[in-house]
Amino acid sequence: MTIPQSMTAIDPAAPGGPDVLQPVIRPVPAPGPDEVLVKVAAAGVNRPDVLQRLGLYPMPPGTPTIPGLEIAGTIVAVGDGVSRWRIGDTVCALVAGGGYAQYCTAPAGQCLPVPAGMAMQDAAGLPETWFTVWSNVMDRGHARPGETMLVHGGTSGIGITAIQLTRAIGLQVIVTAGSAAKCAAALSHGADHAIDYAAQDFVAEVQRITAGRGVDLVLDMVGGDYVPRNLMCLAPAGRHVSIAFQRGLTAEINLGLVMRNRLTLTGSMLRPRDIAFKTTIAETLEGVIWPEFEAGRLKPVTDSIFPLADAPQAHRHMEAGAHVGKIVLIP
Repeated sequence: MTIPQSMTAIDPAAPGGPDVLQPVIRPVPAPGPDEVLVKVAAAGVNRPDVLQRLGLYPMPPGTPTIPGLEIAGTIVAVGDGVSRWRIGDTVCALVAGGGYAQYCTAPAGQCLPVPAGMAMQDAAGLPETWFTVWSNVMDRGHARPGETMLVHGGTSGIGITAIQLTRAIGLQVIVTAGSAAKCAAALSHGADHAIDYAAQDFVAEVQRITAGRGVDLVLDMVGGDYVPRNLMCLAPAGRHVSIAFQRGLTAEINLGLVMRNRLTLTGSMLRPRDIAFKTTIAETLEGVIWPEFEAGRLKPVTDSIFPLADAPQAHRHMEAGAHVGKIVLIP
């Protein structure tokens, strides 16, 4: 395949509002050892992209300044040491940055095949949320079939993925969402219960739904003052997993409650983890979750698709919080 020397990308010169996301011309990157170069057909938009745009999410050293943490497309070049992938293979991939562009490099171990029959724009929305949810719900949260989980933001990309995971492994899931319509959307995608946090006290509702027992696991993207309330939702020996902090980095908690109920507080950030860690997750997802997509038992949920040049509008749509599922850019 002919690879151009330059490409269109979104690469803001400084932090700011959505309008800093303007197309510019950048060199096409070359794949290094154990990397592939992908001609991007679609790129997922995620909350960390917004934080990066605002200057609130420091990038790991050596990460491209171009935002974008997940892509789908066709491999057009491979670096030294790559054995599995070939030029012409279609993949979706988790990347540390660089997705908002016509071409993007990806570690070979963080690539997954596009499930048969799945459109590129749908495949582009899988890696970031599935890597995140699997590693935090299964590896850190130690979720087991038959347990109950509380997930905030039930119609976000993370929320929809968490719902899908519970269906795949046999958990029950309670989600929160900001309106009756979004609660209905979460239920339509498989949530067992949905709480309208704008109209209901989610702590009281969790206790009602679980007959006072509480949930075994909380997957929290909110942080701040939600944390002590989340702890009140946990059953004895429950686990609280933090993956974001939209309401703040700090929280005041009742250690007596933690000790009395033997609670575990943990969390993680995916982007700084090494390639070996992410490769292991990719292998697990391909073995456990990808067959569910292949068989049609799981389906991607894409909310909206924007041209790359409309990246500012895509970010406004995400910040408005009205989306259900993933927002995707098409270069």
